[in-house]
Amino acid sequence: MSQLALCNYTNNDNNNNNDNNSEDSSQLPTIYRCRAPIASLDCMEEFSAGSALSALTERSGEGGITKEQLLLSGLTHSTPSAPLQLAKQTTATPGLRYRNLGKSGLRVSNIGLGTWPTFSPNVTEEQAEQIIVLAVESGINVFDLSEAHSGTRAEVELGRILARRGWKRTCYIVTTKIYWSTRSEERGLSRKHIIESVKASLVRLQLSYIDVVIVHKADPMCPMEEVVRAMHYVISQGWAMYWGTARWSPVEVMEAYTNCRQFNCVTPIVEQTEYHMFCREKTELYMPELYNKIGVGLMAWSPISMGLSQGKEEGSMQLFSRSSFRNKYSSFSWTEDETAAANKDGYNWMKERIQPEETRRQSERIRELSAVAEKLGCTLSQLAIAWCLKNESVQCLLLGASTVVQLYDSIQSLQLVPKLNTNMIAEIERILENKPSRPPMVSTLALR
Repeated sequence: MSQLALCNYTNNDNNNNNDNNSEDSSQLPTIYRCRAPIASLDCMEEFSAGSALSALTERSGEGGITKEQLLLSGLTHSTPSAPLQLAKQTTATPGLRYRNLGKSGLRVSNIGLGTWPTFSPNVTEEQAEQIIVLAVESGINVFDLSEAHSGTRAEVELGRILARRGWKRTCYIVTTKIYWSTRSEERGLSRKHIIESVKASLVRLQLSYIDVVIVHKADPMCPMEEVVRAMHYVISQGWAMYWGTARWSPVEVMEAYTNCRQFNCVTPIVEQTEYHMFCREKTELYMPELYNKIGVGLMAWSPISMGLSQGKEEGSMQLFSRSSFRNKYSSFSWTEDETAAANKDGYNWMKERIQPEETRRQSERIRELSAVAEKLGCTLSQLAIAWCLKNESVQCLLLGASTVVQLYDSIQSLQLVPKLNTNMIAEIERILENKPSRPPMVSTLALR
């Protein structure tokens, strides 16, 4: 009997004991007085319909199940004329799960929509709305916005779509970023810039609050106390529910958490970081430690390069993001402007930075990975997404799509995750040869 089943048995047994006044629940063995862990909530949706149906069947006997009973139990039938078919009111995509973001109570889908390619200049507003609708109908409830990539257009257009569709505010989660660059009028993360940025985002989104405000890159020139106090003020005013970080180093995240504890401010709940087959160290080594110690969750981005598909052999390395070949995570400095570099001449600057020998090795690995994907009956993009989802530390994986077909194909990767068994993961690791590991501990006594 599973732990969850034991807990359900305990609840029923306690109810019977209370009704009969026969014995106190405290006399039960310890194993029968447990509580279901939070992790077991992921499977509640899978058998809730079945358990409700069983309960209704027992109560109804041979008289059948009435429509009123179905509505009260949260179930519905498909068509009156057809044989009775039960289904949940909300359609669920196979493999889609909802998890707590960090150690907060906010429940997010395990895949989200990164809107950089969705609101790019070559995508019309009608096409963008179709992508958003497909995401919502598939069960995705996270929409991530970034002023650094698509400017303010993403917030304006998403706000129009949400207002036009009239979805309940409780059914979707909007995350937007506080961004600063060397060319902006307000450099850094001053209290002034943070508050003005959040208020402007609210106006563009036509929302009364933002679910999660993300601070895009740390500011070494601004005191961390000022940053955390400003974020605490934003949440206290009701303009945001939570806050998090993006592209911060583990040391910077820990510093922010320490300042929050010192000054009694709301702590961050999530860090957004790059994660794919060629960028693994931060996600696999340091983010689980931050989650266990201070409750900061992980929202990963760039499993494949923002909507790009696999090209010919010489261009296949573009499948992954432009920073695919950086083994280390890095923070921005005052002189860096990634967006300008990316828009300058496409991805040619990345090819110039990579050595020919490294390019050849990566191309060979991608060809071998393509063979593995063909064996599984999927595309290389779907394999890359499923591989990221296999990591339990990733609570939400942000996917980019510029067409409905791209998003649909990416969503199908959820069904591929169970196929990545131990042998298949071992085969992928053999091809990649880049599994991160911590350096061995060096004793200071041995240096003497």
